[in-house]
Amino acid sequence: MVVVGPAEPRHVPALEVLLAEMDRFYGAADVEPLGQRIRQITDALFGEPPAAHAVLVWDDARLVGLATYSFLWPAVGVTRSLYLKELYVAAPHRRKGIGTLLMEAVFEIAQRGGYSRVEWTADRESTDAQRFYDRLGVPVNDSKLFYRREFTAEQRR
Repeated sequence: MVVVGPAEPRHVPALEVLLAEMDRFYGAADVEPLGQRIRQITDALFGEPPAAHAVLVWDDARLVGLATYSFLWPAVGVTRSLYLKELYVAAPHRRKGIGTLLMEAVFEIAQRGGYSRVEWTADRESTDAQRFYDRLGVPVNDSKLFYRREFTAEQRR
Protein backbone atom coordinates (compact mmCIF):
# COMPACT_ATOMS: atom_id res chain seq x y z
CA MET A 1 0.00 0.00 0.00
CA VAL A 2 1.40 3.40 -1.03
CA VAL A 3 1.14 6.19 1.56
CA VAL A 4 2.13 9.86 1.19
CA GLY A 5 2.81 12.02 4.23
CA PRO A 6 5.12 14.47 5.98
CA ALA A 7 8.48 13.40 7.38
CA GLU A 8 8.52 12.72 11.12
CA PRO A 9 11.49 12.32 13.48
CA ARG A 10 10.96 8.54 13.56
CA HIS A 11 11.60 8.46 9.78
CA VAL A 12 15.20 9.73 10.02
CA PRO A 13 16.88 6.29 9.71
CA ALA A 14 14.89 5.50 6.54
CA LEU A 15 15.63 8.99 5.21
CA GLU A 16 19.34 8.43 5.73
CA VAL A 17 19.22 5.25 3.61
CA LEU A 18 17.26 6.91 0.78
CA LEU A 19 19.43 10.05 0.85
CA ALA A 20 22.61 7.93 0.68
CA GLU A 21 21.14 6.24 -2.41
CA MET A 22 20.36 9.67 -3.85
CA ASP A 23 23.92 10.85 -3.18
CA ARG A 24 25.28 7.84 -5.07
CA PHE A 25 22.80 8.50 -7.92
CA TYR A 26 24.23 12.02 -8.25
CA GLY A 27 27.79 10.66 -8.30
CA ALA A 28 28.99 11.00 -4.70
CA ALA A 29 31.84 8.59 -4.08
CA ASP A 30 31.89 9.16 -0.35
CA VAL A 31 29.30 10.15 2.24
CA GLU A 32 29.61 11.46 5.78
CA PRO A 33 29.72 8.95 8.65
CA LEU A 34 26.30 7.57 9.65
CA GLY A 35 26.08 9.44 12.96
CA GLN A 36 26.90 12.75 11.29
CA ARG A 37 24.31 12.15 8.54
CA ILE A 38 21.63 11.30 11.12
CA ARG A 39 22.39 14.53 13.01
CA GLN A 40 22.34 16.60 9.82
CA ILE A 41 18.99 15.18 8.71
CA THR A 42 17.48 15.62 12.16
CA ASP A 43 18.73 19.20 12.47
CA ALA A 44 17.61 20.15 8.94
CA LEU A 45 14.09 18.77 9.20
CA PHE A 46 13.30 18.96 12.91
CA GLY A 47 15.58 21.65 14.34
CA GLU A 48 14.31 24.98 15.63
CA PRO A 49 13.63 26.41 13.15
CA PRO A 50 13.68 23.65 10.54
CA ALA A 51 15.83 24.41 7.49
CA ALA A 52 13.56 22.35 5.23
CA HIS A 53 10.50 20.16 5.11
CA ALA A 54 9.91 16.81 3.43
CA VAL A 55 7.05 14.81 2.00
CA LEU A 56 7.65 11.06 1.87
CA VAL A 57 6.15 8.19 -0.08
CA TRP A 58 6.10 4.75 1.52
CA ASP A 59 5.38 1.49 -0.28
CA ASP A 60 4.34 -0.65 2.67
CA ALA A 61 7.22 -0.22 5.15
CA ARG A 62 9.81 0.93 2.58
CA LEU A 63 10.58 4.61 1.95
CA VAL A 64 10.59 4.92 -1.85
CA GLY A 65 10.50 8.66 -2.54
CA LEU A 66 10.88 12.12 -1.11
CA ALA A 67 10.36 15.75 -1.95
CA THR A 68 12.18 18.35 0.14
CA TYR A 69 11.22 21.99 0.13
CA SER A 70 11.63 25.34 1.82
CA PHE A 71 9.74 28.60 1.73
CA LEU A 72 10.96 31.83 0.13
CA TRP A 73 9.87 35.41 0.55
CA PRO A 74 9.13 37.67 -1.24
CA ALA A 75 7.74 36.10 -4.40
CA VAL A 76 5.02 37.88 -6.40
CA GLY A 77 4.63 41.20 -4.61
CA VAL A 78 4.93 40.26 -0.96
CA THR A 79 3.59 36.71 -1.29
CA ARG A 80 5.61 33.62 -0.45
CA SER A 81 6.75 30.77 -2.69
CA LEU A 82 7.60 27.15 -2.08
CA TYR A 83 11.00 26.08 -3.42
CA LEU A 84 11.28 22.39 -4.24
CA LYS A 85 14.89 21.50 -3.56
CA GLU A 86 14.84 17.78 -4.24
CA LEU A 87 12.55 15.22 -5.79
CA TYR A 88 13.91 11.69 -5.63
CA VAL A 89 12.38 8.27 -6.21
CA ALA A 90 14.29 5.05 -5.50
CA ALA A 91 15.35 3.36 -8.75
CA PRO A 92 13.09 0.26 -8.57
CA HIS A 93 10.04 2.48 -7.98
CA ARG A 94 10.46 4.94 -10.85
CA ARG A 95 7.80 5.28 -13.53
CA LYS A 96 5.14 3.97 -11.14
CA GLY A 97 3.52 7.31 -10.26
CA ILE A 98 5.57 8.02 -7.11
CA GLY A 99 7.04 11.26 -8.49
CA THR A 100 3.58 12.43 -9.53
CA LEU A 101 2.24 11.72 -6.02
CA LEU A 102 5.09 13.76 -4.54
CA MET A 103 4.55 16.70 -6.89
CA GLU A 104 0.80 16.67 -6.25
CA ALA A 105 1.50 16.73 -2.49
CA VAL A 106 3.89 19.68 -2.88
CA PHE A 107 1.40 21.59 -5.04
CA GLU A 108 -1.31 20.93 -2.45
CA ILE A 109 0.92 22.19 0.38
CA ALA A 110 1.56 25.40 -1.58
CA GLN A 111 -2.11 25.94 -2.39
CA ARG A 112 -3.30 25.27 1.18
CA GLY A 113 -0.61 27.61 2.52
CA GLY A 114 -1.56 30.44 0.19
CA TYR A 115 1.81 30.42 -1.62
CA SER A 116 1.86 32.14 -5.00
CA ARG A 117 4.12 29.64 -6.76
CA VAL A 118 6.20 26.48 -6.61
CA GLU A 119 9.65 26.74 -8.15
CA TRP A 120 12.44 24.23 -8.77
CA THR A 121 15.36 23.45 -11.03
CA ALA A 122 16.34 20.40 -13.07
CA ASP A 123 19.76 19.50 -14.37
CA ARG A 124 20.12 20.24 -18.07
CA GLU A 125 21.52 16.75 -18.61
CA SER A 126 18.57 15.05 -16.87
CA THR A 127 16.30 14.46 -19.83
CA ASP A 128 14.24 11.98 -17.76
CA ALA A 129 13.43 14.73 -15.25
CA GLN A 130 12.62 17.18 -18.01
CA ARG A 131 10.23 14.70 -19.66
CA PHE A 132 8.60 14.04 -16.27
CA TYR A 133 7.98 17.76 -15.65
CA ASP A 134 6.73 18.17 -19.23
CA ARG A 135 4.16 15.40 -18.58
CA LEU A 136 2.99 17.35 -15.52
CA GLY A 137 2.23 20.22 -17.88
CA VAL A 138 4.68 22.61 -16.23
CA PRO A 139 6.55 24.76 -18.78
CA VAL A 140 10.22 25.60 -18.48
CA ASN A 141 10.77 29.15 -17.26
CA ASP A 142 14.00 30.27 -18.88
CA SER A 143 13.76 33.90 -17.74
CA LYS A 144 16.13 33.28 -14.81
CA LEU A 145 19.66 31.99 -14.49
CA PHE A 146 20.63 29.75 -11.60
CA TYR A 147 23.92 30.50 -9.82
CA ARG A 148 25.70 28.46 -7.17
CA ARG A 149 28.69 29.19 -5.00
CA GLU A 150 29.83 26.08 -3.16
CA PHE A 151 31.84 25.84 0.07
CA THR A 152 34.13 23.01 1.10
CA ALA A 153 33.65 21.25 4.44
CA GLU A 154 36.49 23.33 5.88
CA GLN A 155 34.89 26.59 4.76
CA ARG A 156 31.55 25.63 6.34
CA ARG A 157 33.01 25.48 9.84
